[in-house]
Order: sequence, then structure tokens, then C-alpha cells
Amino acid sequence: MIGAIIVGILAGFIASKLTGGEGKGCWIDLLLGLVGGLLGGWLFRAIGFTWEPGWVGELVTATVGAVIILWVWAKIKK
Repeated sequence: MIGAIIVGILAGFIASKLTGGEGKGCWIDLLLGLVGGLLGGWLFRAIGFTWEPGWVGELVTATVGAVIILWVWAKIKK
């Protein structure tokens, strides 16, 4: 549980940085990372891609999902 929270915060922060912004704050980064993990996990399963068990795969999955969420949010705001 604590590991998922840490991975979520890191994934949200990394996604924010990759999309050209700053971290959104601890709670928003956490939420972004957790929702990004769900989206990324669903997306990777849908295309048949799996990671070896471990935190690195979880971090990459959550970061990819969070980047997609931030990209969609930026398109909606335009």
C-alpha cells in the first residue's frame, strides 16, 4: 500500500515534468499517478504488453497513463 502511494506520487510528478510543467502538488501527483496506473495498466494489457513484476514496471505504467491523462486534459482546456 505504501509502495503504491510512493509510486503514484513519483509517476504523477514525472508525468508533470515530461509534459512541460511542474509537479502539481503531492495530492494531485498521487491522484494522477494512481489513475494513470489504472489507465496505463489497462492500455498495456489491451495491447498484450506485460512487465516483469516490480516497482520499475509499475512506475513506467503509471507514468505513461498519467502522461496520457495530462495530454488529454491539455487538449480539453484549449
